[in-house]
Amino acid sequence: MSRPTHGVHPLNWSLTHGLIPHLVLAGGLAALLALAVSRRSHWWSRRLPLALALTAVLSVLLQFTVDDWWQPFPDHLPHRVTLWLGAGILGLCLAALRTPPARWRGRAAIALGAALVTLMSASQVNRHFDQYPTARVLLAPWIGRTDALPTNRDPNTVAAPPGRALSEVWHPTGHLPDAGTVSTASIPGVKSGFKARDAYVYLPPAYRTSPRPLLPVLVLMVGQPGSPEDWIGAGALQDQMDAFAEAHQGLAPIVVVVDQTGSIWSNTLCMDSRIAKSQTYLAQDVPDWITSHLQTAPGRTARAIGGLSLGGTCSLQLAVNAPEVYGSFLDISGQQEPTLGSHARTVDEAFGGDEAAFDAVDPLHVMAHRSFPDTAGSFVAGAGDGEFRPQQEKAYAAAVQAGMKAVYATVPGGHDWNTFRTGLGENIPWLARQTGLTP
Repeated sequence: MSRPTHGVHPLNWSLTHGLIPHLVLAGGLAALLALAVSRRSHWWSRRLPLALALTAVLSVLLQFTVDDWWQPFPDHLPHRVTLWLGAGILGLCLAALRTPPARWRGRAAIALGAALVTLMSASQVNRHFDQYPTARVLLAPWIGRTDALPTNRDPNTVAAPPGRALSEVWHPTGHLPDAGTVSTASIPGVKSGFKARDAYVYLPPAYRTSPRPLLPVLVLMVGQPGSPEDWIGAGALQDQMDAFAEAHQGLAPIVVVVDQTGSIWSNTLCMDSRIAKSQTYLAQDVPDWITSHLQTAPGRTARAIGGLSLGGTCSLQLAVNAPEVYGSFLDISGQQEPTLGSHARTVDEAFGGDEAAFDAVDPLHVMAHRSFPDTAGSFVAGAGDGEFRPQQEKAYAAAVQAGMKAVYATVPGGHDWNTFRTGLGENIPWLARQTGLTP
């Protein structure tokens, strides 16, 4: 993927910090105030109270629908997000009640006000999750370009000998590319039958040199709702990996960002169940594709799996249910157990109510009965994440009890991309050591 030109380019201006979000906030609040104020007496006695009542009802209904009925993702809507969504609903309700008696100029002003309030609401929600830090990330699906995936096999390769790291024995000869590449690739579910969206593949500069170093691989997953491209845009994957490569002679792990859910709202639980054979996809189809399409270091110790939120939970699941495939894992803001929103619903929909079948693959139950002395794991949580941080602490304690070489850290942030980006960036050196890239 072509790298952004950093600096003063408008596409690189921050949408979550600084002047732009504050101007949007000021404009939205002014528009909301203008929509709420009128010189007509019946507005204060009838329509404004009606707008407030409608907003309260719709906000409660929205929270109930998302958290208790639909449950499209395992965590609840944060209160701050609900508040700003309610502000957007209030703006639309006020606009709807002001429009009928207004003339066309007034209606245009009302529509503009409603648009400003809606923009403010979306901006504040984005500031909470930091999903789109810049316009370049927001527009990435339309302006982003990916590189062609190299499929050639270099007959000259360098592997790390036993007891030594790859960085100790490989050094660049000739020209070293300035940056890595990001490509899209289709990874079919040959054995699982799982239909995944396209994956993204990051190849560091050293991969495009000869002799080619046999690099380790990180299989990375996003949360739910989410798409593999989230790690490329919101996660700044290429910039983070390129920064590591620049400090290590072009060496960095190969990263394959895969789709473990099949669609933005789906939740396969990363298990083989009535829902899908997602574990087979991640434990067999993905590694098979990597082996056949890329030149990489072989073996479980050179392969790590990681992810955020649902993807973090998945990484722990694969580490304990397919330890022969992945020797290390990175769990960022994951949960203590796979869930569709509640334990009962999860067991019922995935295993027909069979608790024993769920326990057989649930990470905490597996770790209570097996030891994993040859597995390394890193758990990360946002310091301000009151929902997922305690779950990470419980999962970390279980991993330690199971004999894993586990570490745990908190980073500034909540359950948002501030935490996810930092969680990955701070663990790239750890992943490099665990997978034999650096000593």
